[in-house]
Amino acid sequence: MKLSQYKAIIFDMDGLVLDTEASYFIAWQQAAKVMGFKLSDEFCINLSGVSFPDLEKKLISHFGKNFPFSEFCRLSGDFWQAHVQKNGIEVKTGVHDLIDYLQKTRIPYCLATNSPENSARECLQFAGIESLFDLIVCRDHVEFAKPAADIFLRAAELLKQPIQNCLVVEDSYTGLKAAYHAGAHSVLIPSLDVSPEMQSLAGLVMDDLLQLCQALKKSNN
Repeated sequence: MKLSQYKAIIFDMDGLVLDTEASYFIAWQQAAKVMGFKLSDEFCINLSGVSFPDLEKKLISHFGKNFPFSEFCRLSGDFWQAHVQKNGIEVKTGVHDLIDYLQKTRIPYCLATNSPENSARECLQFAGIESLFDLIVCRDHVEFAKPAADIFLRAAELLKQPIQNCLVVEDSYTGLKAAYHAGAHSVLIPSLDVSPEMQSLAGLVMDDLLQLCQALKKSNN
């Protein structure tokens, strides 16, 4: 399908709309250090896009069954709050341009994230863009997180479109797998290095949301 044929857009949040992942990695590494553990940059990158329960599983698998995950969550949450209160959360390139275009052309759109709703709304507030998204689907709105299809299928339902008419925009392998499982076409705008697996799942690969905005404008002219 041409870009002009899609009737709605579904956005991931972390790493795509907001540059949150760097702040998560900093907070996780600080918490682990205080607890006497070490999280490498590479390990943190491999956690990109995972849901909270999967984060717990991966950390316990990495450090052992006695890893104090509750303490880790408390400490990393405190470190994250301190970091974003001081530094804020950066909005990714092209977000305002693309949302403005979608609003002007009355193309419906939705945010669909593995984050729980309270965390997602908090991130949007720290970034100052909470008013841009009227429709949000979060981890606690569905039975299964990405890479299952649930979040994207729920988003399509809210958008009142078949999932095949929705263009999913993602930055992670987890998100691309979820789009594939949902039967949706996807655009990859990577926040990290693109693996062969990511390349194989993505319908298109673009540099940022500004490039996608320009491509949509061109396709609709």
